[in-house]
Amino acid sequence: MLQLLIQALAQPQGLPLATEAPPARWQALAADRDGPAFLPPARGTVYGTLLNHRDALAALGDQVHAAPYKAPPQAPILYIKPRNTVVGHRVPVVVPADAPELEIGATLGIVIGRTASRVTEAEALAFVAGYTVVNDISVPHASVYRPSMRFKCRDGFCPMGPAIVARAQVPDPDALGIAVAIDGETVQRSSTTGLVRPVARLIADVTKFMTLFSGDVLTVGVAAGAPRARAGQTVTITIDGVGWLATPLVAEVVS
Repeated sequence: MLQLLIQALAQPQGLPLATEAPPARWQALAADRDGPAFLPPARGTVYGTLLNHRDALAALGDQVHAAPYKAPPQAPILYIKPRNTVVGHRVPVVVPADAPELEIGATLGIVIGRTASRVTEAEALAFVAGYTVVNDISVPHASVYRPSMRFKCRDGFCPMGPAIVARAQVPDPDALGIAVAIDGETVQRSSTTGLVRPVARLIADVTKFMTLFSGDVLTVGVAAGAPRARAGQTVTITIDGVGWLATPLVAEVVS
C-alpha cells in the first residue's frame, strides 16, 4: 500500500503532484509488477484534443474537406473525459462485452498548475505544473469530429500516471518519443514532434475561449495508427522523460 499512500499524501485537497524528483524515482515505485495500483495523480477536468497530430490529420485525406466542415480544423477540437474514466497506473480497465477490442490512445497529458485564461504562447508554459502519461482509451469508431460519449467515456477509459513530472524535469515537451507495448511487444511509436499545435500554442489557443484551472489535464492528442488491445492483455505506454503507464485489460463479467 506504500504507493497508494505516497500518491494520496502528495495530493492535498486534490491539487496536482508535480514532483521535482526525477521520473526514475516514481518509476521505481511503479515497477513492481505485482504491486498495488496507483491513484490517478490529477483530479481536475481532463480535456482531450482531436486531430492535433499531423499524421492523424493526413490520414483523413479528403475527408477533412467534406461537409459539414469543408476544411481542416482552424481551432483545437476538444472533448472531455469525465471523472468516471480517470484511473491510475496498473488499475484494471474493463473491456465492455459489446466491444471485443479497445483503441489505445497514447498521449502526453499537460497538467495545469495555476489558473490560465487568455495566456500568450510565450508565457503558456509558466502555467504548467508538469506532465503525465495518458492512455485515452475508446471503443473503435468512425466518427472523427464528434465521437459519441459512449465510445470514449466508459468507466476507466482514461488511465494516467503514475505521477506528474514537474515542468522543469521536461525541458522540451515538443520532442518526446512515445511508445505503446502490448504484452511487452512494441506496437506503435510516435512523437510530440508531430503536433499541429505544440504544447505552448495549444494552451494559448485553448485559453482564448475557456479557462483552465489548477489540476486540469489537457492532452496533446493521439497519433495516427492507434493500436487495439483485447481483454487479457496489458498495455504499457512509455513517454521519454515522463515515465511509463501500465493498464491491464479485463473482460466484462455479464450476469
